[in-house]
Amino acid sequence: MLTLEISQLHKHYGNHCALNGTDLTVRPGEVYGLLGPNGAGKTTLMKTVVGLQRPTSGEIRLFGKPYERGLLTQVGALIEMPGLWPHMNAVEHLRIHARLRGVPEQWVERALDHVQLHEVQNRWVSRYSLGMRWRLGIAIALLPQPQFLVLDEPTNGLDPVGIREMRGLVRSLAGSGITVLISSHQLSEIAQSCDRVGVLAAGQTHYEGDLDGLAVGGDLEAGFFRILESAGCGVR
Repeated sequence: MLTLEISQLHKHYGNHCALNGTDLTVRPGEVYGLLGPNGAGKTTLMKTVVGLQRPTSGEIRLFGKPYERGLLTQVGALIEMPGLWPHMNAVEHLRIHARLRGVPEQWVERALDHVQLHEVQNRWVSRYSLGMRWRLGIAIALLPQPQFLVLDEPTNGLDPVGIREMRGLVRSLAGSGITVLISSHQLSEIAQSCDRVGVLAAGQTHYEGDLDGLAVGGDLEAGFFRILESAGCGVR
């Protein structure tokens, strides 16, 4: 049973076609990397999967079942950084979100454990680094203890230390049994974090498989650019 199966997904905004027949499959327990240049449709796809947008046409299946909103209780998502209150700490944020979502307050500790924020859990968010803020956002997404986590470019703006910490966090989540779909336009980060990848260009999936299959002569970058060029998205 696949965690996520997308078939011929289309999303139109007026005359603009953001998704143009996208196909994608995510297997249980894996970290799946969604690659593509800016404007490829990565964020649109993720927003559609987590119920923030409705597709124009196509099919989405979650956990082997036809898509319906009740299944989203098993899905956590961080598409954009959530609104954080600067003069509140991590525990206060999580307790508020636990009440809003109707989950036991005891689950706050588990969420903190996942993202390793215990040492700064009582520090005001205004004193957090960007990486800490991303981790708090992920903790909020993890509060309902989802089976499937969707992360849209969580390394954006992070320094090398923050990127390495995020990479470790993603792998640890997969190790705990959570399936992760993560998007990025940074090939090197996806290569170090993911089990399989999908390459989107112009709203279509132009490659799906393991990293070895993406590479040309062992060179991932060459394989990635070859796919973009074949899709008419040459890199200048």
